[in-house]
Amino acid sequence: MKHTIISLLTAAAAIGCISTSCKPKEENTEAAPVLRFSAIPDQDTTAQAERYAPAAKWLAEQLNIKVEFVPSSDYAASVDKFETGDIQLAWFGGVTGVQARNAVSNSRAIVAGAKDLKFKSYFIAHSDTGLMKSDTFPKKIKDFTFTFGSSGSTSGCVMPAFYILENTGQGPLDFFSQSVGFSGAHDKTAQQVQNGTYQVGALNYSTYDRLVAENKIDPEKCRIIWETPTYADYNFTAHGKLDEKFGTGFTDKLQKVLLECKDPAVFKAFDRKEFIKVDNATFQGIENVVKTVKLK
Repeated sequence: MKHTIISLLTAAAAIGCISTSCKPKEENTEAAPVLRFSAIPDQDTTAQAERYAPAAKWLAEQLNIKVEFVPSSDYAASVDKFETGDIQLAWFGGVTGVQARNAVSNSRAIVAGAKDLKFKSYFIAHSDTGLMKSDTFPKKIKDFTFTFGSSGSTSGCVMPAFYILENTGQGPLDFFSQSVGFSGAHDKTAQQVQNGTYQVGALNYSTYDRLVAENKIDPEKCRIIWETPTYADYNFTAHGKLDEKFGTGFTDKLQKVLLECKDPAVFKAFDRKEFIKVDNATFQGIENVVKTVKLK
């Protein structure tokens, strides 16, 4: 028995299992950080993941990290996810971008589409109203049924509401003789005006032009009656703790990658042709408007 124990101890020592070093090495279980991004659901809210999948794939390849797209049910949800850190990057509208950056310190607007610095809204009307396109604000819409998009939409609500106030001296809740509606998205606004659910509405020009080009909206039946002045709108906003999560300088790297993007699939996802550099000051005008418009 004595010889057997000695033999076992000798054998154990030979393979290095006498000391504490023979304990199994602890595996590095810390998962690599994941960049999660979202976008305001401004149109076709059922197909967000499919729409933005090419952008997630491209960002992962360019940044050499895992990237996931996280759908948002509405405009407020995208801001909430940003504030809680569930997403670290978002394609916001002008208003939601302001809200998100105010909620999370050190957050930055980093790029916008080239057309986003001269964005505008259309006021549209069903042909049965008899309203035609005019260079002056159409005050006759006062007595027609009217719908915005989402209450958090820059081009589908906040800026149209601002121009109603600027041109009539009344906010939309006081100006219209009937309660206003909120379709929830730009494409739904166009569809609801075309089918007569509402007689008049407001939406972003880009969505309307695309729907007409795709023969989904008849411009004779669903007419443009007024165009707003231009303003800054959509943008990519980076979370204030992005560098903390991915390393110093990551936000600048992300901005550079987006500015250098040439991938047509990415631009198709955002309905843009190129990205240009912006910063928080670019959207100061929107922040000022937010303080003046009341929708409740």
